[in-house]
Amino acid sequence: MAHRFVSLRANGSPIHLFEEVAGQKKKFREVIWGDFLKVKKDLGDGWLEIDWAARSPEKRRTLYIPKADTAERRPLEIIFLDVGQGDGAVLISPETDGEERIVVIDAGEGGNMRAFLAARFQTYRGFDFAAAVMTHPDQDHYFGFKDVFADPGIGFGTVYHNGLVERPVKEAEWAKLGGKPVKADGSSVAYIGNLAEDHETVKAIFDGVASTAKFPQVMRAALENPKIDDIRMLSVQHATMEDDMAWMPDFAPSDARGYTIRVLAPVVEEGPDGLPALRQLGSYNETKNAHSVILRLQYGKFSVLFGGDLNAGAEKFLLQHYTGASKFPKMGTPAYDDMVAKARDTFRSDVMKSCHHGSEKVTDAFLDAVNPAAFVISSGDSEPHIHPRPDLLGRLGRFGRGGAPVILSTELQRSSREREDKGAVDKLLAAIDKLAAGKLAAGQIAQLKDDVKTLGRSNVEVYGAIYLKTDGDRLMTAFRIETGSALEKWFSFRYRFDNDVLVRED
Repeated sequence: MAHRFVSLRANGSPIHLFEEVAGQKKKFREVIWGDFLKVKKDLGDGWLEIDWAARSPEKRRTLYIPKADTAERRPLEIIFLDVGQGDGAVLISPETDGEERIVVIDAGEGGNMRAFLAARFQTYRGFDFAAAVMTHPDQDHYFGFKDVFADPGIGFGTVYHNGLVERPVKEAEWAKLGGKPVKADGSSVAYIGNLAEDHETVKAIFDGVASTAKFPQVMRAALENPKIDDIRMLSVQHATMEDDMAWMPDFAPSDARGYTIRVLAPVVEEGPDGLPALRQLGSYNETKNAHSVILRLQYGKFSVLFGGDLNAGAEKFLLQHYTGASKFPKMGTPAYDDMVAKARDTFRSDVMKSCHHGSEKVTDAFLDAVNPAAFVISSGDSEPHIHPRPDLLGRLGRFGRGGAPVILSTELQRSSREREDKGAVDKLLAAIDKLAAGKLAAGQIAQLKDDVKTLGRSNVEVYGAIYLKTDGDRLMTAFRIETGSALEKWFSFRYRFDNDVLVRED
């Protein structure tokens, strides 16, 4: 019995690992559905002996768990990281060993994604991941990939982007995308051409080009990494086509994995020159956001929609595209209700990664079409946009499924210290006075530097990462409790399917 995973009890009650104290088993720490367990021995009395933290000598110890609280198969897992202002998520498939698929969808702007990947995967399986997805070229979604791609030990089968790449040019805005949008004669719609559809195009644009701009730095790092096999566009037209639907390569129904990832955007059209293009949907920044890569994961009865930075213009375009509506109907009309009903065939999902960090610039029609039981908002403190917007939170509650849809936010779930340690500050101030008077020895100066580093540590006590786990029949969304207690680490919402209807468990 090499390993097992923590199971999910029928009533959802917490599961613990135990330590042995004076011949008695005592609760040691709470564990959560899907946690990996390295089994040393089946004791034959209903208990398993666990080699906990086997690859960390300083933390390694023998613990125990009831065998009934374990399972042979783990759930599919999605972690919505707390990356501050930005998006960053990691999808971990339910298979193990060589069949496991890991997809990183956006990486925020700082180092949180790189730190998470190291902590989660370095010791047990290394860094050979299936794919990375940069949903669009906004730095709070892509710049965290710079350090990830720059590490030659981290590999991806494919790095995907939405076709709009910001070139290393001095000109502002549209020139970065290859030129201003162009209209065909007599048309009211302008299109952006020069899409970076394949690896060769990306290489021609970025390889060996010196630039201090952020997007070129990320693309050069990907091109120079020998463990990244391919870099290409992902869209409804740049995907695996089956049954007139677009699927992320390696995640189509024919791959028979038990789960699929459908590509819903961007939608490529024919430009005035007859080549693939994306239509202009507002300003430069609005258009970049509007053509985010939108993915919908289906596993058993469960589904989740990754909403990128879609905005109102993009949502209207996609709703019309998938329902065949010639124009966007007025709310409250039969045509509007019919459009929303048809759109649910494509977009309805149990969980929605909310668009654009909780921006208010979304449509009621799109929220109604997705109609999720739970929303996940990825946002941060240091930004001027007031995300998530208070008025948006009310709209999510209105258009979510059931009487009390769950709204989870990486920013709201984060726990920070109210103030710095006054004792530590006073100690430092006294030491600085002695340093100025020349009364500190070399060892005391070294200690002073260490104390400064301690005071300068992150103010975050508990990061607001949101964990989503499902076996296709039951669903759990969870986040860490602020107390930091080892025995009470998690707060969760649980759901099950009852006659194909998702029901929240109390």
